[in-house]
Amino acid sequence: MSNLTGRHEEGVIDGRYAFYVAGVLFVVNLLNYIDRQVLYAVFPLIKPDLNLSDTQLGALASSFMLVYMCVAPFIGHAADAGAGRVSRAVYLSSGVGVWSLATVFSGLSGSYAQLLGARSLVGVGEASYGSISPSFLAEYFSPGRRGRVLAFFSMAIPVGSAVGYIAGGMLGQHFGWRAAFYIVGVPGLLIAAAAHFLKDPRLGKEPAAQIAAAPVGGTVRGNAAPGRAYAALLGNRTYVYNSLAVAAMTFALGGLATWMPSFFVRNWGMDVGKAGMLFGGVTVVAGVSGSLAGGWLGDWLLRLNSKAYLLLSGMGLILAAPFAVAALWVGNFTWAVIFIFLAEFFAFLNMGPLNAVIINVTAVSIRSIAFAVNIFAIHALGDALSPTLIGYVSDLTDLRTALSLSLAALLVAGALCFAAMRDYDEDCRRATGASGSP
Repeated sequence: MSNLTGRHEEGVIDGRYAFYVAGVLFVVNLLNYIDRQVLYAVFPLIKPDLNLSDTQLGALASSFMLVYMCVAPFIGHAADAGAGRVSRAVYLSSGVGVWSLATVFSGLSGSYAQLLGARSLVGVGEASYGSISPSFLAEYFSPGRRGRVLAFFSMAIPVGSAVGYIAGGMLGQHFGWRAAFYIVGVPGLLIAAAAHFLKDPRLGKEPAAQIAAAPVGGTVRGNAAPGRAYAALLGNRTYVYNSLAVAAMTFALGGLATWMPSFFVRNWGMDVGKAGMLFGGVTVVAGVSGSLAGGWLGDWLLRLNSKAYLLLSGMGLILAAPFAVAALWVGNFTWAVIFIFLAEFFAFLNMGPLNAVIINVTAVSIRSIAFAVNIFAIHALGDALSPTLIGYVSDLTDLRTALSLSLAALLVAGALCFAAMRDYDEDCRRATGASGSP
């Protein structure tokens, strides 16, 4: 059946348990971003304590992303190869446990090298979760509902980021930056148990490793070499353009996420508690409203235009760019807050839709690999680079200039979304043909 119809396919399980799975994975994703962003909230405290430059601070963010993107493809392939025999929930729960322990170890670090190592280990844990969870969740819902479900799932990004900024800023201000890592790391050890017992919809079915996706479409039986899956993805123009678009967006937004609390401290004279509270508050309101609006609007527009997910995302990213630049350069604090809100709102419109695009244009047998490769691409070209590059330019000039230069990537991201529209319908049909009937 066509992915464009919105009807039952691939044995999806729309029902009460599906919403329970969505709830558990939302909480896990929430903790994911809390543990990521708490670091950036306490940058102003770590910098003098460990006597670091902005380049070294940026490298703390980049080290996590480098490990994350390198480990994700291996986890994604292992999950798809073993699907049907080994529950993917094992990878999910193991990842949560590893990154939570690594977050606690971040607070125990006595030197820059130890902190760098701990943040790198966080990337190992999050790769185990990030490469699997979107596909795992999508298989519980029919295509016509995926935009909204993945928007709900993605809503954890702004909410978790906001909690990370707020908790990191407030805890760091009152108890020191080490305490912030201890406190936010512990809850993940509890939710890991819940994730471990989630039912894998592929468990007990034919292993994905026995279904070799053809380079473009169709179904080929027999043992599949991993290279066949990667070739299929590289030959999928929509997938490639979509991944490049998210990479460009991630370059810009990753830089803002890393450095905006420090910008508020330096430019507006705030302490870390107030800076974290402000940026966290703006992020959660803009992110939640933008993510939900993007998911619902994308699904609604899908009835009028099959390429609505890409059209809406491209428009949102292009609109976000001028507002983000204005937030950095306007001389009035109130207008700066308004502009950063609008920039984040428009940027977050794509969170559900662009994940749904990946689901719709890839065969079910290689979706974990698809998300793993997507993770590698968006971080290799995105926020594995931007935090350190922005820190380096900031050391040479100032933080405002460095951030402003990075925002041109939002315009590139929007253009790539529009480019992805050309082959979207055909790639959806090919993916459905490769998946086969339930």
